[in-house]
Amino acid sequence: MPSSCKEIRAALAQCLQESECVMVHRNSAADCLRPPLVDTLPTQCQQFKRAFGDCRRGMIDMRKRFRGNQPITFQKLQETEQSGEGYQLYAGKSAFAGGKGVTDGNNSAEPDWRELENQKFREEAAAAANKK
Repeated sequence: MPSSCKEIRAALAQCLQESECVMVHRNSAADCLRPPLVDTLPTQCQQFKRAFGDCRRGMIDMRKRFRGNQPITFQKLQETEQSGEGYQLYAGKSAFAGGKGVTDGNNSAEPDWRELENQKFREEAAAAANKK
């Protein structure tokens, strides 16, 4: 196997070995990757499976022939997991990296620009009414 998919393959193998499907239920790793048991895998293992499939597919994709197959490296995934940015992937980057900030559900939403304009208009109308 070319070196472009080795890290993801190793990460998938490690994730499978640590999963409940292999450790508790004593299924083989190959059985855990097949349809009846694949739904019981953790989300991270399912994402590694998808990334590994995309990497293998990218090796024969003619559109990527000149640029080469550029998979996500496992080290980058570990760094994002340790920094707390999340491990879900979107276009080769963490899905939650670079967000606006932490929200706990108690934050107020920013007022809409139309509401601000209406409030400004009401204040001007009230000031004009007070002058009369």
